[in-house]
Amino acid sequence: MLFDFAALPAADRYKLLTATVVPRPIAWVVSRDAEGRANAAPFSFFNVFSSDPPVICLGIGGVAPGQSKDTAANIRATEGFVVNLVPHDLMDAMHVTAIDFPPGTDELDQAGLATVASRFVAPPRIAASPVALECTLMQAIDLGDQSLILGRVLAMHVRDDCVLDAGRCHINTPRLDLVGRMHGGGGYLRTTGGGFFERARLRLADWIRPG
Repeated sequence: MLFDFAALPAADRYKLLTATVVPRPIAWVVSRDAEGRANAAPFSFFNVFSSDPPVICLGIGGVAPGQSKDTAANIRATEGFVVNLVPHDLMDAMHVTAIDFPPGTDELDQAGLATVASRFVAPPRIAASPVALECTLMQAIDLGDQSLILGRVLAMHVRDDCVLDAGRCHINTPRLDLVGRMHGGGGYLRTTGGGFFERARLRLADWIRPG
């Protein structure tokens, strides 16, 4: 079956791409706005694109025509950001940060996530994430109502028990127990023995903060 993308609406192109380019790693991005307020959100249009220089790429959709998501706006305004990777045991917290909260909401606080100060950028990293990449903006490219963010990796934090040999930079990847994004509204893949599972996205109207 041939799908001619020039003849398809954007929604159908999205369905085809996200159902076939899988699994996709999840960038759990912590950023800060110009007033210093923290924001956290997950994105699965993400990957590493270069090691010299070390570069990651994020695709961030818009909220509405002409309106950027907080993450893209924050990175453009302040340049520093942290990409945290998502382990299976933080799926619930990750889903809380994916809720469409009003601008200015601290998703880290809503999800009950502790943070640790970064070394080179202003936004903190998520303490429980096994991997965190401190990044600075290299280039932001407008793609219609979406933003393509190229970030230079300044440093990486890896949880101690996941490091096999620090001198040789050998990591115990299975121990990270990361999840990847699959197809549909809530398809995921656990990279360490769990296989495919589904988790429905939370809606703001249904969210009740514990306590």
